[in-house]
Amino acid sequence: MSVRIALVGDHDPSAVAHRAIPAALALAGKALDLDLESKWVGTETVDPSAPGLAGFDGVWCVPASPYRSTGGALAAIRWARERGVPFLGTCGGFQHAVLECAAALWGIPFPAHAELDPGAADPVIAPLACALVEKGGRVRFVAGSTLASAYGTASAIEEYHCSYGMSPRSRPHLDAGPLRAAAWDDDGDVRGVELDGHPFFVATLFQPERGALRGVLPPLVRAFVAAAGSGAPCRAR
Repeated sequence: MSVRIALVGDHDPSAVAHRAIPAALALAGKALDLDLESKWVGTETVDPSAPGLAGFDGVWCVPASPYRSTGGALAAIRWARERGVPFLGTCGGFQHAVLECAAALWGIPFPAHAELDPGAADPVIAPLACALVEKGGRVRFVAGSTLASAYGTASAIEEYHCSYGMSPRSRPHLDAGPLRAAAWDDDGDVRGVELDGHPFFVATLFQPERGALRGVLPPLVRAFVAAAGSGAPCRAR
């Protein structure tokens, strides 16, 4: 079976995550016996009014933001969310998935990202109390979540390269859903979210793909590719 994955972001060979992602997908494709094709889709090429992602079976909004086009990244996320196409967001993809859902699901007219708008009074995405640039730590998964199912464990050690995360003032929105917290760190900060009622919509502040550089198949990438493969025969080419 052929499965196509759109890697939405601005490809930078110097970014560790960008080197890891093709390796992670290759490991997942081999494990699942899928003919996997991935394509880098620059954010500036995504038309906010018509994203042009038809034919892709999954969308991965990748790290290394700020993106050249915030609107393009948000449009790709919205397309996957509204059409039930499996979606994975890591690091910057997590931040922008939260922004897209804040506007569409929480009714926040102009959700702000402090990196893009440092003067914002109440940003949805705010500076982390302690930057997580090239750091690792334990994440704990919410029981019954897609993340917990993917890992098959209650927690895992994961790696980060970020300085921004979800503002504590925005966290109460997660209690009402449909976007919910799915992973926390040891300090009680949100490190993963997922969307109720969607075949697969998961975003993490950590970068699970990095495990592939050590030859380890990231459980979350495997779950994402499996979800993309399960719907591939039903999607238009």
